[in-house]
Amino acid sequence: MKYRFVGFALASVGLAMSVGVNARVGGQDAPACDGSGPAIEAKIVGLKDRSGRMKLELYPATEEDFLADDSILIAAGKVFHRVWAPVPQEGPVTLCIKVPKPGHYALFFTHDRDGKNKFNFWRDGGGVPSNVRIGAARPKLATATIEVGEGITVTTIKAQYLRGLSGLGPLNKAE
Repeated sequence: MKYRFVGFALASVGLAMSVGVNARVGGQDAPACDGSGPAIEAKIVGLKDRSGRMKLELYPATEEDFLADDSILIAAGKVFHRVWAPVPQEGPVTLCIKVPKPGHYALFFTHDRDGKNKFNFWRDGGGVPSNVRIGAARPKLATATIEVGEGITVTTIKAQYLRGLSGLGPLNKAE
């Protein structure tokens, strides 16, 4: 009986671990980060809280296209892709986004804290792969560019929120 319990306990731990592994990557593109690629696995750190939902957007790495309206990019046949995921209540925060092919792209993260699908400068957060302070202006293309290879490209994005008159910046708290 004792051994059966141990076997059951080990099986339960294995099941929990496999569920945890799949649950750690969010967004509708999560399966793309299981090894097939090309995709970007973005580890998000420095969230202000665990409210709302998160968004990753993939743009062409050009000045005219970065943060352009998605309908314009799509109509022009340009690269644009967006993934959404609820903010997990605990544990690591990771989003996956598929990429059409290896190459140079721009990536922007948003923490939509109020769930209204419109960036609220006073409340919501954002971030770029370079983790350079965004400030009060639109992020610069150079801060958002990322080179994506054949497989899974991993990046860490530090969330930034309104920090007084200087605009968006990372919070001063432990990760």
